[in-house]
Amino acid sequence: MGKQSAAHIVWDWNGTLFHDNDAVVGATNAAFAELGLEPITLERYRALYCVPVPKFYERLLGRLPTQAEWESMDQVFHRYYTEHRAHCGLAEGAAELLAGWVSAGHSQSILSMYGHADLIPLVRGFGIEAHFLRVDGRTGPSGGSKAEHMVRHLGALSATVDPVRTVVIGDAADDAVAARHAGARAVLYTGGSHSRASLEETGAPVVDTLTEAVAEAQRLAA
Repeated sequence: MGKQSAAHIVWDWNGTLFHDNDAVVGATNAAFAELGLEPITLERYRALYCVPVPKFYERLLGRLPTQAEWESMDQVFHRYYTEHRAHCGLAEGAAELLAGWVSAGHSQSILSMYGHADLIPLVRGFGIEAHFLRVDGRTGPSGGSKAEHMVRHLGALSATVDPVRTVVIGDAADDAVAARHAGARAVLYTGGSHSRASLEETGAPVVDTLTEAVAEAQRLAA
């Protein structure tokens, strides 16, 4: 079977389809409290956030956290986030955009650095799983880049999806890095973890709404 001619979107989950900014910043501040750091605002989080995540902590600590500190902060982060994610929902208009993309004859998938075992029931709980060819969460340690995960994700879809007509939509600079690494392109969304300025440094198109992101993805994949 040859590769399909339709455009394909690889969606990020946290901060893109899933509007979880409050839970993420709250979890970050809970983790910071482990080292006696002052809490930060969403604006400061967006200005400083980067991956690998220990580098983000270095920007605030003035040094890399020790392995023991990183493990402790990571555990606190995920415990807090899991408790508070129930109050979060899909980004505005996301469900309609997902349905419309499929109705237009295109395909889509999810690749997230959120743990796979937690991601699947969360996506399923919103009733949107059927819109995706594949849903992949992170396997292995947290805190790293998405690049190699993207290569594996698109490799698993290689029978039907061409990276040349694939666009990654995400909220982080690392989404653009991962897209380039896998031979795809990216559109970056300002509603999540990064400031517009930091996203624009990647050279990828930057948009303020998911509606704009989908329109730009269609243009890039044409």
